[in-house]
Amino acid sequence: MQKNKKITVGIIGLGYVGLPLSIRMASKFNVLGYDVDKERINQLKRNIDNTKEVSKKELLKEKSLKFTNNIKEINECNFYIVTLPTPINKNKKPDLTILKSATKSLAKYIKKDDIIVYESTVYPGVTEEICAPIIEKYSGLKFNKDFFCGYSPERINPGDTKNTIDKIIKVTSGSNEYAAEVIDKLYKSVISAGT
Repeated sequence: MQKNKKITVGIIGLGYVGLPLSIRMASKFNVLGYDVDKERINQLKRNIDNTKEVSKKELLKEKSLKFTNNIKEINECNFYIVTLPTPINKNKKPDLTILKSATKSLAKYIKKDDIIVYESTVYPGVTEEICAPIIEKYSGLKFNKDFFCGYSPERINPGDTKNTIDKIIKVTSGSNEYAAEVIDKLYKSVISAGT
């Protein structure tokens, strides 16, 4: 990401992690929240969150937050946060199918200098060994040269109205020193508990 370039955040997945994060990010940045679930997007556009993680008042407040189920619209973003589920398969291993599919779709819209942060619960190595190669393959860009990645584990307890996203210290990381600094600075600007 070029120095002093205006950051536009794309949140991929608007469940119990992505939606509250979208609200926090929208307090400082333009945010586009993307989810494949058309009904979920329609509800959010009507200021309804059926997960009850975010109030109607919070949804109405953030004017710099837009929602879409059209993946093509995310090309206006330059900082992406992926907050998708990683369920356990029948062998009790993480199922990365959703994450891989979303990464492949996202890769088609990634531009030079973009940063992609994964918040999905995964084992060590997934970001650099699985996701980054998918982005390289489908974007034609080179990892840590043309685009950068990071990881920040989600630490939200669904339904906990006391320990909300901004009250939990955030752990951040980046694929190189530059990415780590940009990612940490961005999260630090919206998480009052710090990083």
